[in-house]
Order: sequence, then structure tokens, then C-alpha cells
Amino acid sequence: MDFLSGIIKNLLTVFYDLTVSAGIPSYGLAIILLTIAIKMLLYPLTVKQVKSMKAMQDIQPKMKALQEKYKDNKEKLSKEMAELYKTSGVNPVAGCLPLIVQMPVLIAIFFAIKEYNYVGDTGFLWLKTLTFVDPTKEASFTNPSDPYYILPILSAVTTYIQQKQTTTDMTSAQNKMMMVFMPIFIGYITITFPAGLGIYWVVGNLVQIAQQWWMYRKPAVVQGEAK
Repeated sequence: MDFLSGIIKNLLTVFYDLTVSAGIPSYGLAIILLTIAIKMLLYPLTVKQVKSMKAMQDIQPKMKALQEKYKDNKEKLSKEMAELYKTSGVNPVAGCLPLIVQMPVLIAIFFAIKEYNYVGDTGFLWLKTLTFVDPTKEASFTNPSDPYYILPILSAVTTYIQQKQTTTDMTSAQNKMMMVFMPIFIGYITITFPAGLGIYWVVGNLVQIAQQWWMYRKPAVVQGEAK
């Protein structure tokens, strides 16, 4: 993990040097460029993950019907579920594998931005610093990394939009809970993390929202590529 984190730190330095060369030295812009670059590199994995997840959600009503019909016959239920996956062209584990591959990279990005050795001015737009407000005390509701709570709100809103793009069954109690809980949770941790991480999360969400819109602009194609 230290190896990957080191690579991400070096890339952040490269992007920061680019902003310096452009005459607008900014760690905020460097994080934005880094985030866009990484999201584009991971795009093929994102396509597989998101489309598989969407396909699984599309067959949820049929899955529930089978579970209700064969709730007393687990063997028959397993066979019928396997047949449903086959006829629908859905692989139930296809959405997990890309995420597993991406996790080490995402964790490395988290620690790279959090532990980066910033030099000079770390302010960006309305933010006084992209690191912790007080080096001796972590951010909190009384000492937030963003004094106006703009980043936490954007984190929550973009997380909600991103989830909604891939959630087809809005009648499910579990889906309803996640649609509320996850954005609130992400908004909260954005308050308690350095602002640099908040920028990474918001920009990453915006890029993925655009990517998902691009994927789903032709529903027929989505279904065909979800296998």
C-alpha cells in the first residue's frame, strides 16, 4: 500500500508542478487533475462494475418473485436463480471483481492526499487550507475543514445523484435507506477529513456521474454489455 501511495504522491507532485508551470500554483487544481486522470484510467473497470450492478438491480423484481415462490425449497430456488442469471445474461459476481481490483488504488489515493507533504500555500478558493485546520486537532463540527460546509454538502449531493443513477428499484426498503444513509455519512466524514480529500471525493463523483450518464444514454447497449 505504501508503494501505491508513493506513486500517487509523486503524481500529485507532477500535477502541482504543471500548475506552477502554468503560472497558477495550486494544490487544489493539482488534486482535481489527479482525480480526473485516475478516474479515466479506472474507467474500463468502472464500466464493468456499474453496468453489472445496474443489470442486477433490473432483475431484482424477478429474483424476489422466485424467492417468494420457492422459499421452502432452497435447492429449487438455487436452480431457478441460476437459470434467471443465465437467461438475463447477468453474472452476479461481475460487479464485485472490478471493485476488488480498484480498492487498493482508492485506499492509496486516500492516504496519499491525506499524508501528502504540502509546501507553501495550501489554500484553494474559499478554503484556507486543504490540510487539517489545526495540525494538533482533527477537524470536527466545531473545527471543520470547510468553514462554510460547502464541500460536505457537495459530497452528499453528488453521492446521492451517483447512487440514484444506478438504483432502479426505489420501492426497496434497503435501497431507500442507502439512498439516505450513504450521502449523510459521506457528508459527515467530509467534515472531519482534510479539505483536500473532500475535493477529491466531489470531483470523483462528478466525473463518475458524467461517465454513468454516458454509459446509460443507450439502455439497450447497457444491457448488452452487462454480461
